[in-house]
Amino acid sequence: MIHLLTAALALVNLIFCVGILFNLPGTWLMVLIASLTEWWTEEELFGAGFLLAAAGLALLGEILEFVLGAAGSRQSGGSRRGAVLAIVGGIFGAIAGTLLPVPILGTLIGASLGAFAGSILGDALAGRRLSASISAGRGAALGRLWGTVSKLVIGVLLVLAIAIAPYT
Repeated sequence: MIHLLTAALALVNLIFCVGILFNLPGTWLMVLIASLTEWWTEEELFGAGFLLAAAGLALLGEILEFVLGAAGSRQSGGSRRGAVLAIVGGIFGAIAGTLLPVPILGTLIGASLGAFAGSILGDALAGRRLSASISAGRGAALGRLWGTVSKLVIGVLLVLAIAIAPYT
């Protein structure tokens, strides 16, 4: 029974991991489904410490995803307004990128382009020169890309950890 349950959990978590690329809360869904599985079964599969650590990783993934886009903009000389709009633009860009014909890459490209555009708009509204705004936008786009990749790596780690934890 435990083998079937962990295999099903691993499959569902892989789907949640792909959801990260579509700006879905994949890491949180992994923690939720592991917690519900722990509660539902009579035997202890994970333990409270493991589930808290998994929630901590999910939180770290969220922080990295949202902060790196803004940090990329600020690191490249962008304004605070540009950094905030880079976050907003990244979210809207990811949603719009999902509609592109390239399924997973479209979302990543859309999020990066949205962060780029948001940063440029924010810097323009702050009265910055276009060349400085473009430089900050480039930093925001790269930051957003690395933020999403970081969260995806954390998602893969969670998939693996949840798959092997019941056997340790």
